[in-house]
Amino acid sequence: MMFKILTIFIPIAYGIFNYKYTAKRMAKRLEEQSSVLKEPIIGALVKRIAQSLGVEKIKIYLLEDPNLNGLVSPDGKVFITRGFLEKYYAGFVSADEIVGVICHELGHLALGHTKKRMVAYTVQNTLQMGLGLVLARVIPFIGSYISAMLLKLLTAKLSRIDEYEADKYASALMVKVGLGTRPLIDLFIKLEKLTGSQYNDLTWLQSHPNPKERISAIRELENSWTNQKNMAVRD
Repeated sequence: MMFKILTIFIPIAYGIFNYKYTAKRMAKRLEEQSSVLKEPIIGALVKRIAQSLGVEKIKIYLLEDPNLNGLVSPDGKVFITRGFLEKYYAGFVSADEIVGVICHELGHLALGHTKKRMVAYTVQNTLQMGLGLVLARVIPFIGSYISAMLLKLLTAKLSRIDEYEADKYASALMVKVGLGTRPLIDLFIKLEKLTGSQYNDLTWLQSHPNPKERISAIRELENSWTNQKNMAVRD
């Protein structure tokens, strides 16, 4: 009985410790490689976002990374990469589109996705160890690999759900401040051109949805909001 309890408790404890350790290291690394974003046009738009949310100020950090990305650190800081800022200076993306990325990351924060990922990470470690032991007995040698693949599929699915939720939050926030959803849609169109065929195959293994699917979801949101508005006017 004690052995069975330990086989459950140890993976959970390890998962929590490992996540907190990794999160702390990541937060430190991001802090060392970033500075406060001081671009005036983007800053003015972020100020509008802050006022809309009823907060005094939202700090956005510039991460020295050439890739196009936005992210939230485990300690709740929002980052835009140098790669994104360079594309903005080159005229490839607009300030509104950059703010769309920021709103998306704020969505992850507001919806508690960072904490959710800690729970998911812990559960994943526990299930992988437990399921791996079971499958290893039933299917020797490859059982552990099968369990890892199954959990990877589950994790990817949960991550895609989070991305859709953050897109929905960003869309609503962009509409609220008068920017509309067009910047988000335009950005996904541009990102699709940059990524090429990356999302054409095996989308069920990807942590982020296909840009086309994200655009479709945003347009469906717009239609539902328009229908609700029209119904309210009729009433």
